[in-house]
Amino acid sequence: QVQLVESGGGLVQAGDSLRLSCAASGHTINSYAMGWFRQAPGKEREFVATTTWSGANTYYADSVKGRFTISRDNAKNTVYLQINSLKPEDTAVYRCAASRLGAMGVEAIQKANVYNYWGQGTQVTVSS
Repeated sequence: QVQLVESGGGLVQAGDSLRLSCAASGHTINSYAMGWFRQAPGKEREFVATTTWSGANTYYADSVKGRFTISRDNAKNTVYLQINSLKPEDTAVYRCAASRLGAMGVEAIQKANVYNYWGQGTQVTVSS
């Protein structure tokens, strides 16, 4: 079992930056694809970003391209999401997820159902 714990969220102003962290325990994640998803109140969960097991490939939702950067430090068993130029529409609970499939097609890796383990999430609130 992999346990995931997110941190780094908070209340910020539009234009600010945050770095979210996702610390894994129970198993090393160096063979896992790792993703970030978010869910705003009253909205469906949506894909944000993901990285393959090595970090060689990363994918982003169109809405966050150029502002969000996903990275991983397998030695620390941690994945990060750097968020710049925050907008009010980025307000959501951000959850990280781990997939035992370390790499897969670009469409599949963005789907929540390929991820086996999920964290509880960290709240990001952006005021205008």
